[in-house]
Amino acid sequence: ISAPDPIGAQMKARVLVLPLLIVALFPLALADMEPIPGYATTKQTITAGSGPVVAKGDTVTVHATGIVEEGDKKFWSTKDPGQKPFTYQAGVGAVITGWDQGCLGMNVGETRKLRIPAHEGYGAGGFPAWGIPPGGTLLFEIEVLSIKGKGGEL
Repeated sequence: ISAPDPIGAQMKARVLVLPLLIVALFPLALADMEPIPGYATTKQTITAGSGPVVAKGDTVTVHATGIVEEGDKKFWSTKDPGQKPFTYQAGVGAVITGWDQGCLGMNVGETRKLRIPAHEGYGAGGFPAWGIPPGGTLLFEIEVLSIKGKGGEL
């Protein structure tokens, strides 16, 4: 008769429980996300900014990191070596819908997370050149560096 193996049993229990715990806690990370009225994209402020806010028509410069939620794979970051901040015109459809709407109202210095479903991102076709699969949900962390409004630098 062999002796019980309490350490082995505990290890087996941990191996089974840990993935379940991670899956169970993942929705809590998304629970702090706020809806953007009229859109499926959600947002969460990580660091508050101050001063002027991003408005439709402004030229905005940001640092951004994009991850495909399915697989947790980074596809782009302005902070990677050889990259530089990204500049776009806000609120006029120059970027994907979720980003466009998700950045409106941000202050200079603010960092915000966005969760962008496929239909407000790259859609059913994805963006294969960047590793974004068809129907891929995108997670972005965006920091506003500067805003140039209709009246100049804000």
